[in-house]
Amino acid sequence: MATNSSTPTAKRIQTLEMRDIVKRFPGVLANDHVTFDVKAGEVHALLGENGAGKSTLMRQLYGLYRPDEGQILINGQPVTFHSPADAIRAGIGMIHQHFMLVSTLTVAENVALGLKSSREPRLDLDKVSKRIEDLSKAYGLKIDPSAYIWQLAVGEQQRVEIIKALYRGASLIILDEPTAVLTPQEVDDLFVTFRNMAREGHALIFISHKLHEVMAISDRITALRDGKLVGTRSAEGVTRQELAKMMVGRDVKPLAPQPLKAGSVRLKIEALRAMGDRGTEALRGVNLEVRAGEIVGIAGVSGNGQRELAQCLAGLRKVTGGLFTIDSRDLTHATLSQRMEAGLAYIPEERMRDGAIREFSVQENIFLHEHASPRFTRGIFLNFPEMAAHARMLVNKFAVKTPTLDTPLKNLSGGNIQKLIMARELSRAPKILIAAQPTRGVDIGASEYIRQRLLEQRDAGTAILLISEDLDEIQELSDRIAVMFEGRIVGEVNRGEATPEEIGLLMAGVVKEKS
Repeated sequence: MATNSSTPTAKRIQTLEMRDIVKRFPGVLANDHVTFDVKAGEVHALLGENGAGKSTLMRQLYGLYRPDEGQILINGQPVTFHSPADAIRAGIGMIHQHFMLVSTLTVAENVALGLKSSREPRLDLDKVSKRIEDLSKAYGLKIDPSAYIWQLAVGEQQRVEIIKALYRGASLIILDEPTAVLTPQEVDDLFVTFRNMAREGHALIFISHKLHEVMAISDRITALRDGKLVGTRSAEGVTRQELAKMMVGRDVKPLAPQPLKAGSVRLKIEALRAMGDRGTEALRGVNLEVRAGEIVGIAGVSGNGQRELAQCLAGLRKVTGGLFTIDSRDLTHATLSQRMEAGLAYIPEERMRDGAIREFSVQENIFLHEHASPRFTRGIFLNFPEMAAHARMLVNKFAVKTPTLDTPLKNLSGGNIQKLIMARELSRAPKILIAAQPTRGVDIGASEYIRQRLLEQRDAGTAILLISEDLDEIQELSDRIAVMFEGRIVGEVNRGEATPEEIGLLMAGVVKEKS
């Protein structure tokens, strides 16, 4: 139970302070004397790369961890949380990046989950629904209490999570990457909700890596780096370059890709169809061309067939209809070796499942597909000196940080694992590169490096199909953008021809009729 001299459940949170918070894990100082505060009526953004300590700090605020040192104060009174239930009773809510909803239950039933007590063993769902409707009107969170979760779009499901927190009386809400799976229009709607909540006196902590969003919605911005507090800035007047430098400790140069004249068609996809993991059709007749020397970006809200498209091209999912060719050669049902021979390379979305083996060494992972190459064999034996030299060259060329070539891959950071996979795939000078979520889960430095390498590969003549849920990344790198919705390409635009709002409409399935 939350302990303090004046139980905070009786009051709304006016101020919350985390003073000199220290949290240690074996071999890691996750938070090193971090101080953070938020006030009622403001949005305070928390920035930092992976491993900076943001999540650890917020988990202590939400009662999932306890600080080793330091204090948490609500309205000036020290509190101690032993569990999330304590934090909720104190008026703190948390909206997780991955929603905590039961798809087979209604909105009202999801909101009511966990509310039963010995004093009130049976909840009146009609009363719950009425309260949901009141909250919806008050904060602009349009939702039907009787709708099932599986019937709702991603943005609507997020509204349910926010209503859950408000229903439980939260006056401070932690939002963990809340825009990660939303269209631009849904982001705009969400920000309207944030402003309404702040206007009503709520305190919001906004965790994000999207600098333009942080600048658009926040009153103050705090950056963490390597577990330490870098500083807090007013959002007014701050630049993206200043925030990026706070996060990584150096200047981050924006990419400026130059337009190139694309060559001949390398990858041609015609009426491609495939089933999803749930037994329903995930690809419903995809048509697309990618030319030599261009990047075609696939935009879309997660779950609209992007992952299945990449897996079909890579040979990891069965094609049930249609075909695709590389340089006019039909590879629809080809083996992995035949695809590689035709010049196809693949950077997978699930790098530790489809792209590498955790327990293998750095060098062994580099040669997962190359061990039979004549260059690395002597008769029936492997040429270990040549393999080591090649692996060392790639590690150096792609700036992979590893103690040795024999280091198990699981000991590397996410960014270094991704750079290693990219090094392996690009070392074969591919004609076609399928890059699925290439910068997901990596820090700004690794992301900057990976994006630059993709542009260099495009300039070298490779046809690149870039699949990403980061619309900024798609717009920054792509020569053309194709938008997927419900298993189809619903629109294509050239670089600079469409606004984020227009792309967002396509992502939501709104297609303009041709005149």
